[in-house]
Amino acid sequence: MQVLILAGGLGTRMRPVTHTIPKALIPVNGRPFAFHQLELLKKHGITRATFSIGFKGEQIQAAVQDGRAFGLQVDYVDEGPELVGTGGAVRLAYDRGVLDDVFFVLYGDSYLPIDYQSPWKLFAQTQAPALMTVFRNLGRFDRSNARFADGKVFYDKQAAAAGQGGFDFIDYGLSILRRETVSAIAARTKSDLAELFHGLSLKNQLIGYEVTERFYEAGSPEGLLALEKFVASEKSTSIPGN
Repeated sequence: MQVLILAGGLGTRMRPVTHTIPKALIPVNGRPFAFHQLELLKKHGITRATFSIGFKGEQIQAAVQDGRAFGLQVDYVDEGPELVGTGGAVRLAYDRGVLDDVFFVLYGDSYLPIDYQSPWKLFAQTQAPALMTVFRNLGRFDRSNARFADGKVFYDKQAAAAGQGGFDFIDYGLSILRRETVSAIAARTKSDLAELFHGLSLKNQLIGYEVTERFYEAGSPEGLLALEKFVASEKSTSIPGN
């Protein structure tokens, strides 16, 4: 299983820390976030990670290298100085020919302690162009932006941001795409991956997988604090005798 990690952004909510390092290398309990993320992916059966990098991406390459230290094969797609957004980053990986026929998409600041095999197996049983994992958020951890019923997701990030109601679920931060689905994203154009998902949901083509474990992230001060507490608790429970 391959995961495309979108790690090219500026990390503006984490300034001033991200003035000098990319968000993927923000310290979490004394270690770069990306190290925790890759170890979690390996634990759940991921074999290959492709980092989409941009802002200070050379630092991620220097820290992670080829992924051997994490038991993974890691490669990179560099957006360069002109960032193209999450949708543009996925399209760039498509154009560079590095995507498998089916692959996960994961945000570069997301730590998602779930069983990755289950949504993968569900997707393999369908002909759907994309799958989005969703969490019944009810506005608790961030702004809810999706509805989920009968196995299908309706996703509208812009409507949610505008304060329109009726959204109980949230994009969990992990999706699955078919390579051919990416061709719908305009090449060499800045875009948000949310636009692709919204369009698919309007056509009733975005299937969903409901997750019950809350998500964690390193993209905001509040999120980082919750993540550090969770990672510390995971480590303590894994120590023999605890």
